[in-house]
Amino acid sequence: MAPAMKRPGKPGGPMPPKPANTKATFTRLLGYLGRSKTMLGIVFIFVAFSALAGVIGTSFIKTVTDDVLPEIISNGGTDLSPLIETLVKLVLIYLFGVVSSYCYSRIMLQVAHKTLNTIRKDLFNHMQDLPIRFFDSHTHGELMSRYTSDTDTLRECISQSFVQLVSSVISVVGTFVMMVWLSPILALFVVIMLAFGFVAIKMLGSRSAKYFRLQQKSVGEVNGYIEEFIEGQKVVKVFCHEDKAKKDFAVINDRLRKAATNAHTFASVLMPVMGNISYITYAAVAMLGTLMLMLIPETSFVAISLGSMLAFLTYTRHFFQPITQISQQFNTIIMALAGAERIFEIIDTPIEEDDGYVTLVNARKNADGTVSECEERTGVWAWKHPHRDGTTTYTEWQGDVRFHDVTFSYDGKKTVLKNVSLYAMPGQKIAFVGSTGAGKTTITNLINRFYDVNEGKITYDGINIKKIKKADLRRSMAMVLQDTHLFTGTVRDNIAYGKLDATDKEIENAAKLANAHSFITRLPEGYDTVITGDGANLSQGQRQLLAIARAAVADPPVLILDEATSSIDTRTERLIEKGMDKLMEGRTVFVIAHRLSTVRNSDAIMVLEKGEIIERGTHDDLIGQEGKYYQLYTGQFELD
Repeated sequence: MAPAMKRPGKPGGPMPPKPANTKATFTRLLGYLGRSKTMLGIVFIFVAFSALAGVIGTSFIKTVTDDVLPEIISNGGTDLSPLIETLVKLVLIYLFGVVSSYCYSRIMLQVAHKTLNTIRKDLFNHMQDLPIRFFDSHTHGELMSRYTSDTDTLRECISQSFVQLVSSVISVVGTFVMMVWLSPILALFVVIMLAFGFVAIKMLGSRSAKYFRLQQKSVGEVNGYIEEFIEGQKVVKVFCHEDKAKKDFAVINDRLRKAATNAHTFASVLMPVMGNISYITYAAVAMLGTLMLMLIPETSFVAISLGSMLAFLTYTRHFFQPITQISQQFNTIIMALAGAERIFEIIDTPIEEDDGYVTLVNARKNADGTVSECEERTGVWAWKHPHRDGTTTYTEWQGDVRFHDVTFSYDGKKTVLKNVSLYAMPGQKIAFVGSTGAGKTTITNLINRFYDVNEGKITYDGINIKKIKKADLRRSMAMVLQDTHLFTGTVRDNIAYGKLDATDKEIENAAKLANAHSFITRLPEGYDTVITGDGANLSQGQRQLLAIARAAVADPPVLILDEATSSIDTRTERLIEKGMDKLMEGRTVFVIAHRLSTVRNSDAIMVLEKGEIIERGTHDDLIGQEGKYYQLYTGQFELD
């Protein structure tokens, strides 16, 4: 059997590690954003306009105080045109800033969603190429968190944090330039006070960033745990484990609470700390500026006017706010990078290796008994085998499967199959029986190349399956599993999943072959009835019949039935037995079953024990030997 899935966030387990390479993740994310260079360039222009509008607007305090008001006072208040003209300019500047803010926000949302669309597409496409081993070692919730919470933090970061960071930097630089222009002495004093602010930012920001990373990891743990227990809710209730589930969830949820509380506590404290430092600086600048007004002559090069001091005080208040925002945006960006790294971790997972070069092609039979490739569909298939000398040979697709001294281990430690040799000639039905963990399902996993053998080899029509492209190999087989999965869509769509270009006639014939046609026609919309929730509106037996019909429409030479009738009652099984016989006719069939009716008429029965074949033969032969099969038959198998 495949290794059990490990559940992330096991109660009491260690916290996940910090992101390994923040710089590389940031560079990679910029690469995705770089695909919208033109739009980003427009965004940054509007961001600069918006930020500079606020900086320039504040400078009008000096103009009004030092120039406009004295002029109005000098003419006795009879001419207010200078003030009106100045106010109009100020309104236009701020209006331009508002329009710029609206424009960059709208454009940045498009950039963010376009980027996330590309990332999700890359993530999903890559996951389709990952090996089964990967999905066996990750829960669905753990993977889903990449598409939900991780991408959501990226959306917030790209659409808001990036532009706010740029805006804050431009505001800080522009404000500082204006402060130096107004009064170099006061600007130097503000820089000294700012040093204390940087100490606070470093202390609080580093702690906040640490816990934001842990928060992002903990969200994935909680999602994985919830998803697992939603799927297994019936099991939880049957065994009355609600209290245990609550306790385990409380541990994981509390870990998320602590990480989130610490992250937002340090982030929240930062704003008041910086605010108080800005108030102290504002008061100190006011006192120092007043002294400069009183003591320094107007003719001195370091003198400051009343208007300059008022404008400087306003700039002082504005100077600390974007710096605080920068530190907070860094926290958001770091949290987003933690999510991005989790996404890129999946994208960077090595895809399923496929060094096969033998392909499955349409063919026709020649007069001399050989086959050759042709373009039209003839119903005849062949393995196209190119050779190093440039020649190409064609082997007719028949379904001859053989194991040659195969040894296999999932983890390299525990041997699951040991020196297994068997053959299944075209049209034969081979059954595997044995206790749980004996290696029955592993054999079918190896035939499909979900896993590759460690030692020995498997041949298909005389060709080592490692030489066959995996897609072509799997296209030549159909599987009916114990756990049936149905997709959201119509009944017709789910049957056609076995052959996407199947006609309505082929779909109905496949359903009739599996004896599913009668119940399908009784559904509200017949074949057009929509299935949702993995077939929640169907019985387990009906779902299994649809899975059998799906395999039937694929019409492969090799059929794998892994406990395919385990969810069907005895009466229903009798109804589909004839259909199954028709489906299996002329095909190589591998059966894993615990029901006598699906094993008894097999051409050969393999009894496995601890990864080895200990008995083989027909039903009658094995009953006569009175060995392991006889014990299973008399003690565990269901009798007809």
